[in-house]
Parts: sequence; structure tokens; C-alpha cells
Amino acid sequence: MNWLKDYLARENVERFIVGLPKQTNGQDSENLSRVKTFVGQLNKSFPQIPVDLWDERYTSVLAHRTMLESGLGRKARQNKALVDEISATIILQGWMEGKRR
Repeated sequence: MNWLKDYLARENVERFIVGLPKQTNGQDSENLSRVKTFVGQLNKSFPQIPVDLWDERYTSVLAHRTMLESGLGRKARQNKALVDEISATIILQGWMEGKRR
């Protein structure tokens, strides 16, 4: 939360988009309770900023595919932070496309 507070002091943020963990069959994932706790912390710390949840199924698969297609080497594709960054981009892109429809 401290990092977000610092970030929000410098940047105008209209909304938080958070990945909604679901299993492939659409059922809630075991990580959902952690996400709900995090969203609760966001709502408490930044009540003026709305939070939207977006289905994150298959984003890691898409991130790995993107990395492979871009020619990244095996070691780079094993970098979890990079996979998470690309997955977050895919989640945000999906949310934006969903809002456009």
C-alpha cells in the first residue's frame, strides 16, 4: 500500500483493475480469498478510486505465448516477474476492450 500511496501522489489514477482468479471451468480459484483481501485494502486505503475485477484466466498462457513469439530466450521466459507484467498488460487490455464494446 505504501508503494501505491507514493505512486498516487505522483500520478492521476482513475481506477484499479485487478485480476479475478478463476479456474478454467469458471469456478473461483483458491487465490480468490487473497484477491478479495487485497481489494478490501484498496477500498479502505483509496475509497475515492473504484476497483474493477477482470477475469485473468489464460493470461499466463497468453503471456508465455507472447514471449515465445517475440523471440525471447528460454531464460527470459522463465522470469516470473516478466510473465506477471505481460499478464497484467493482457488483463488491462481485455478490460479496456470489454469497456469499448
